[in-house]
Amino acid sequence: MAKISALSGFPEWLPAQRQIEQHVIDVFREVAELHGFSGIETRAVEPLSELVRKGEIDKEVYVLRRLHASEEPGESADPSRQLGLHFDLTVPLARYVLEHQNDLAFPLRRFQIQKVWRGERPQDGRFREFYQADLDIVGQDVLPAHLEADVAVVMAEILSRLPLPGFTIHANNRKLSEGFFTSLGLADTGAVLRTLDKLPKIGAEAASRLLQSEAGADAQQAAACLDFAGIRTADGSFADRVRALGGQGEMLEEGIAELAAVLESVGRSVPGVMVADLSIARGLDYYTGTVFETFLEGHAALGSICSGGRYDRLAADNRHSYPGVGLSIGLSRLVSRIISAELARPSRDVPTCVLVSVSQEAERARSEEIARALRARGISCEVAPSAAKLGKQIRHADKRRIPFVWFPGSISEGAGDEVRDIRTGEQVPADESTWQPPAEDLHVRILPVAKAAEGE
Repeated sequence: MAKISALSGFPEWLPAQRQIEQHVIDVFREVAELHGFSGIETRAVEPLSELVRKGEIDKEVYVLRRLHASEEPGESADPSRQLGLHFDLTVPLARYVLEHQNDLAFPLRRFQIQKVWRGERPQDGRFREFYQADLDIVGQDVLPAHLEADVAVVMAEILSRLPLPGFTIHANNRKLSEGFFTSLGLADTGAVLRTLDKLPKIGAEAASRLLQSEAGADAQQAAACLDFAGIRTADGSFADRVRALGGQGEMLEEGIAELAAVLESVGRSVPGVMVADLSIARGLDYYTGTVFETFLEGHAALGSICSGGRYDRLAADNRHSYPGVGLSIGLSRLVSRIISAELARPSRDVPTCVLVSVSQEAERARSEEIARALRARGISCEVAPSAAKLGKQIRHADKRRIPFVWFPGSISEGAGDEVRDIRTGEQVPADESTWQPPAEDLHVRILPVAKAAEGE
């Protein structure tokens, strides 16, 4: 058989690792639904013309073609007739909202966990095929500003339930930033935002040069922009510091009010995770209000694990516009870090709680009967693959960290069933219609490594 070569950028987890990924997916779904978000799934493909409409990611899109399709002359070169795999979940959401607007209730509270594809260079934590998890609230024509805090609260609750170190959600407001740059006399606020978005990578000195060469700032204005970007507070005191730098105007004050309201609202629900960070720029032009970036403590090299913000131009037609606010997690990237940094492990490698042993093949039917009775009561179990010596069957369970082995009694000898906890060696009489494992063993648990080391 030819040697199998790994295909980079397309992660395939081992069963125990997949349990961690499934846990992250389950937590995201559970918390989103607790807050009234409905799950949707969109098709994997969109017209290529829509995917490359902004012209920024055309080299990252995977084009879809049928191998034996007969094409009319020129068809393959027409983007409107070609399909591509979606590279994020925003383009599909915009199309979904327009297509189903008459059947949706607004504001639409939607979450979506789905695979996306990008043809970029694979590297640590960055894949070509990966799960993305999005959370959005989309309005029709209007969307109240207080909903900008809602998505941050939900995302903070999701992250707080995952096996992660501490995290902080950094927030800014585009109205605040643009209002400040305008009050300095800078006309090209977009260029300023794009430069500040690069600040963590290029540093203050390079950013100052770019502000002067690309945004038309003089040295004093560039310095004020960098001072502005250096403001970080856990409360509303950022406002006075912005005004002290010379910021003024209606747009700036509106941005200050909106950002302060987000900090206050999130602080009430999930204290200690939100900070005002005026360096957060989010380079994409469609953000119009609050913008977010989220960082893990001790994992600065990972960058932001969750980002998004307010946008007023998700989609529009001749009748309505659809503003929204949303946050997105590169879920596979986050799972990859949990696995590689050994932040958590499953309590066992398989879902199985009980292995039902088989003393001899002639009595396998009895073991299968016990397994059916346990499964009917919600206890995951499997029957031993062979009637090997009991020691070998126990080792089979131990290798996969199955906590219990069930020993069917001999009907001919009138002996009852027994079950053994192979971690402690304790063995007790048991009846498949009443026996119940401890609650912590019933299902696989994802344990932070510190807890796992304590034997919990």
